[in-house]
Amino acid sequence: MTRTHRPLIAVPARFSATASALRYAAEVNARALTEAVWRAGGEPVTIHPHAPGGTCDPAETAARLARFDGILLPGGGDLAPHRYGADEAHEAVYDVDDEQDAFDLETARQTLALGLPLLAICRGLQVVNTALGGTLHQDMGGPGREHRHVGHPVTLTPGSVVAGATGTDKVEASCYHHQHVDRLGDGLAVTARAADGTIEAVEAAEAGGWFVAVQWHPEDTAREDPAQQRLFDALVRASRGPR
Repeated sequence: MTRTHRPLIAVPARFSATASALRYAAEVNARALTEAVWRAGGEPVTIHPHAPGGTCDPAETAARLARFDGILLPGGGDLAPHRYGADEAHEAVYDVDDEQDAFDLETARQTLALGLPLLAICRGLQVVNTALGGTLHQDMGGPGREHRHVGHPVTLTPGSVVAGATGTDKVEASCYHHQHVDRLGDGLAVTARAADGTIEAVEAAEAGGWFVAVQWHPEDTAREDPAQQRLFDALVRASRGPR
């Protein structure tokens, strides 16, 4: 059955110590992100990252996600390095939260297993890579080498999902990350790189549903850049399809 309503796009919340107009710690998502989903015709739904003690029940998570038409894994702080087998954490690692990590990782696993459309952004790409057995470079080397608060061109692989979604083979990417993929997760293929070789997008040939993960933040410029908005359009379009 093809849906005619706004597809429900689940977006796991980010834990925040403070938020404007709220007296206590909050669960938030970037307004630019949810507005990009809305412009695409989707209904963005913030969901609570429930993983008490840093563990997440797979069956419960699958049942929660199955109610939605698509999933968006947003950016955020760093994953705990032990999640991808590192013995120590680099001093630059920040905003680690075990509950957030456990929920995001299980969300990635269950979304792919269910075949739900999935767009993963920045930390979201790193979460998917880790969930599939990959590893991360914990720090790119500090100022001048990291991709924080920079815009740069990214070359996309012709024929890839990300190239098809954006409608081009090169985009200007808004980046905010100091980590990147080291060893690729099982079944993933690199489909975009920066000029310095940094992996900027991955996807999976065997994914059961529409899936793409990008290391940049398309929501930053989606209002002005049609290529970036098309990533959200593609997610919502895939989420309208039959289940």
